[in-house]
Amino acid sequence: MNAPKLNLFDLTMIVIGLVIGMGIFRTASDAAQASITPFVYFASWIIGGLIALCGALTYAEIGSRFPVTGGYYKIFAECYHPSVAFAINCIILISNAASLAGVALIGSEYISQVIFVTAPSDFIKALIAMVAVILFYLVNLAGLRMSSKTQNVLMIIKISMIIILILALFFPSNYSTASHSVVIPRSYSLMDYIKSFGVALVSVSFTYGGYQQSINFGDEVDSPRKNIPRGIFIGIIAIILLYLLVQVAYYNIIGFDQLKTTNGIAAVVAEKIFGTTGRYVFTLLLFFAVLAYVNVLLLSNPRVMYAMSLDGILPAVFRKKNIEKDVLTVSLTVFALVCIVVLFFANTFDKILGFTIFLDSIGMATSAATIFILRKRTKHLDNTGIYIMKLFPLLPLIFIAAYMFVGVSIMINTPQLALTGLAVFAAFLIIYFATVKFRLKPQ
Repeated sequence: MNAPKLNLFDLTMIVIGLVIGMGIFRTASDAAQASITPFVYFASWIIGGLIALCGALTYAEIGSRFPVTGGYYKIFAECYHPSVAFAINCIILISNAASLAGVALIGSEYISQVIFVTAPSDFIKALIAMVAVILFYLVNLAGLRMSSKTQNVLMIIKISMIIILILALFFPSNYSTASHSVVIPRSYSLMDYIKSFGVALVSVSFTYGGYQQSINFGDEVDSPRKNIPRGIFIGIIAIILLYLLVQVAYYNIIGFDQLKTTNGIAAVVAEKIFGTTGRYVFTLLLFFAVLAYVNVLLLSNPRVMYAMSLDGILPAVFRKKNIEKDVLTVSLTVFALVCIVVLFFANTFDKILGFTIFLDSIGMATSAATIFILRKRTKHLDNTGIYIMKLFPLLPLIFIAAYMFVGVSIMINTPQLALTGLAVFAAFLIIYFATVKFRLKPQ
């Protein structure tokens, strides 16, 4: 009996679920702070969405030409030297750990407003985030699993909160007068606009990320060569529309200048509509959603490490498993420790954001570039009904150039984060060659 396959609707919901995380409840403030004008702010969200669409179509063809389970990390081994594949896949895992740390910090920032009368220090917020990571590490170590019902509840919570934010557009009496106030215009140079746009795009990229993981499902999808591109395209279009509506709500309710400095922006919108009680309820719901998201990442990433170990990309120790509890003890422990280390050294969301997106810029640009290699190697599939994007090679080139631009922006504005990212990449290359040399050494 054949295993059940994911249909088009299932995959579309997966794409939306992968992208819509917790970033939309925090990164708008960072994007506004980076934007010198509202035009730059909204341009970053629109262009960020179009870049995501270029990437989505690129990954759609990659998934169509290379429909295997775990495709996102396997394409590196397929198309690049094993050392590059090892280093990039490892920094993707580090990036995922940093993303988990960043999301935990978002939850910490929101719940701190309920727990403390005055804003706590960055260390206290990071400590709360660490406690959340440790708590769910212990839960996973005990062999407990999040049920599908809990995951469905998580999605319902997130979608409901986004709908609430969009519904704010229908309460014009709560609009901030500051967003429509007369501001004395300032003159900015073209370089000012480019620099501002680049920094804003860092936050936007974090919020739009995740869709590339959809190619991991590969042959688990019914008619993958047809449904993978369709599911990714429909999902990204829906996400772009939702995100733009949320930005308009933030802009109208909070005001552009206030958005730059407001903490817990989503809770502020909820308070404008439902009062103080609504703000507290919204904050608690978002914190629970964050905790569940942390648990999901602690469940999924150790399994990726396990699969990489089976393929020989990571050492065999990452396959160690508690059979009785069905727990990947080593992979889970290492991943949780990386999350804690990131929170310890980068205890603010801004630092984690820059570090994560810089690592992502390497992974996204190099993974998208595999389309040029796969097109040559799978030319025999061109007339077999697979998805072939139009406007090739323009779309992948736009996507690759955009992430190179984001990486350069991070390097210019926060060089220490970029250098740390490059050092991590170099360290994994050294580890690879040292390991290979040790294996080849005569016993």
